[in-house]
Amino acid sequence: MSAPAVELRGLRVELGGTPILAGVDLAVAVGEWVTVIGPNGAGKSTLLRAVGGLLPAPGAVSLFGTPINSLRRRDRARVVATVAQSPVVPAGMSVFDYVLLGRTPYIPALGRESAADLAAVHEVLDRLDLGAFGHRELATLSGGERQRVFLARALAQGATLLLLDEPTSALDIGHQQEVLELVDQLRRQHELTVLATMHDLSIAGEYADRLVLLAEGRVAAAGPPQEVLTEPLLARHYRANVRVIPGDHGPLVVPVRPR
Repeated sequence: MSAPAVELRGLRVELGGTPILAGVDLAVAVGEWVTVIGPNGAGKSTLLRAVGGLLPAPGAVSLFGTPINSLRRRDRARVVATVAQSPVVPAGMSVFDYVLLGRTPYIPALGRESAADLAAVHEVLDRLDLGAFGHRELATLSGGERQRVFLARALAQGATLLLLDEPTSALDIGHQQEVLELVDQLRRQHELTVLATMHDLSIAGEYADRLVLLAEGRVAAAGPPQEVLTEPLLARHYRANVRVIPGDHGPLVVPVRPR
């Protein structure tokens, strides 16, 4: 049996002396899509940053069977790629040059990109229907187009684990569906593993194989969307009045006004 793509054992994180994660256990199988949900301040983005190696978590995080603290930064970048909520984009940078940054783990120090690196960027741009955008400045693109470019940079890394932090938070509903359908298609074609955070519970339930509900830095519930997106659990942890309606791909969560 192969090792999980992600394994967390007793993950604890403090920021500025404040406990954010208070002992999280989680395993994500290779090829699985797991989405972390929870109210604001539950620790969702902190969990993703720890998995990506951006926060110290000695002994608590393993990627594909290897403790993350034993992976050099360059090696880690070949395994895991992160799409942040609002990536920092240098002013005036073209789409092609931004996606080429994803090849950094393969370019020697003080070296230049190879023909293979350039070919990898062209291949990813074509795969995401961005081939005609290579010369465009990122700032001139629509929100949905930019999100595809951020995804393209992550895929250009050749990583097999994608960390998506609120990947659709700035998109309208049409672009949300476009981006998530693309992620799911790429996951199935290339056996990628996806670990995401999302606020929209209906969308989270439609795309994820499993949901993990974080509350107060701990796992409050985990399992298939039908087991996690229940009216009692959401009322307790979100303090929300909702109705949960069965959908074709997962439960649909509808906010309702209190009586």
